[in-house]
Amino acid sequence: MLSLPHSDGSSPRLDGCRGGCPGSSRPSRCTCTGAMEPRGLGAANTPSTVRSTSAELHVVHYNSELYPNMSVAMTQQDGLAVLGVLIETGEEANPAFWNILNYLGRVRHAGQSVSIPAFDVQSLLPSDLGRYYRYNGSLTTPPCFQSVLWTLFTETVKISHTQMMKLETVLYASKEDADRVVMQDNYRTPQPLNDRTILSSFPLESVKVYTAGEITAIVIGALCGCVGLAVIIRFIVKTIRFFKHLHNERVLVNSSTSSWDVLPSVRPAPVPRTKEPGKELKQDVALNTTSEPGKKEDPVPTSV
Repeated sequence: MLSLPHSDGSSPRLDGCRGGCPGSSRPSRCTCTGAMEPRGLGAANTPSTVRSTSAELHVVHYNSELYPNMSVAMTQQDGLAVLGVLIETGEEANPAFWNILNYLGRVRHAGQSVSIPAFDVQSLLPSDLGRYYRYNGSLTTPPCFQSVLWTLFTETVKISHTQMMKLETVLYASKEDADRVVMQDNYRTPQPLNDRTILSSFPLESVKVYTAGEITAIVIGALCGCVGLAVIIRFIVKTIRFFKHLHNERVLVNSSTSSWDVLPSVRPAPVPRTKEPGKELKQDVALNTTSEPGKKEDPVPTSV
């Protein structure tokens, strides 16, 4: 745990909460959740309009007007206000984060705490503090009291891969005298909204958030639509094949029909066979050469 000093007049105060924070909020603690790279899904807050990030920084404030300290305030419904900053990794180091990372070696094991010198906490935040989501929620660590007014900025900040690796490898979730367990993937999984109202400081585009039942209905409807489309396509294909097959059969029948069946009037009459195959009809082939019996033929005159 990294505690921000608030014992004198030079204690850091932050007006990043803008309106809506309970009483006079004093920054008291910085916490960070993260996932091992390169998976990079370690943010505790996952708004649908902001892509998932590698880590998330929480600047925890407590209501100093009503409660004497952080321990008392966290048990009260209006006790805490947390600023959430989504963190991405890049090539360049973020100088503001060294104010925290340089002291991680003093809180390596569970149960340890350290106070760090005063610095401008606002340097940890994104430049655009006017775009954020706000809702009433809980702490991300046990006992998860429902005592937090969350403010999550939409603009992300970047730290280097080296800085991210330090977050992943320096801290342990175990006690100092126990077997060391590296503190990684220490983010809380997204929780149900439970009828919470999420406010935004800017006009939202038309973003439709579907419930589990609506998603199931959409999936089932899409599957039924695909099945119906497949049935229609199959019916059309079978119909086309049927008509093609019928057309081919007609062409085959027409091509096998004899031309004599088409024109029976010009078919020649069949020649009858003779009863006596040995006899042949004798016919004088010469023209006008048939003579009568007993009649002499006139001689043919010749020229001298």
